[in-house]
Amino acid sequence: MTVQGFSPDSDLTLDEAMEDLVSAEDFLDFFGVPFDQTVVHINRLHIMQRYHDYLSKSGDLDRHDDSVRQAVYRQLLSRAYQDFVDSDAQTEKVFKVFRMHEPQTTFVSIDQLLS
Repeated sequence: MTVQGFSPDSDLTLDEAMEDLVSAEDFLDFFGVPFDQTVVHINRLHIMQRYHDYLSKSGDLDRHDDSVRQAVYRQLLSRAYQDFVDSDAQTEKVFKVFRMHEPQTTFVSIDQLLS
């Protein structure tokens, strides 16, 4: 699926223009982020989850107009993609399965020890 990018002059809002995006490639094409198909093929779910994580940490973007949101979305998607160009899924540990065998820290209060 080839997706056209968003234009602020369009009759569609950014959210409407994004409705048909279904794959990592669709998002990357839409936001004009150059990508290597091999990197995306191997890491598509990791890239999209990292992108989601970055969006979640970016605060309330809905209060901004579409052109500002588009620029932020593009920058965060580019950053998520680049994480997996420079590294790999096992190192980045986006999903819980990659963190399961790491040392866990648990806090036990003194009161619990004395009970």
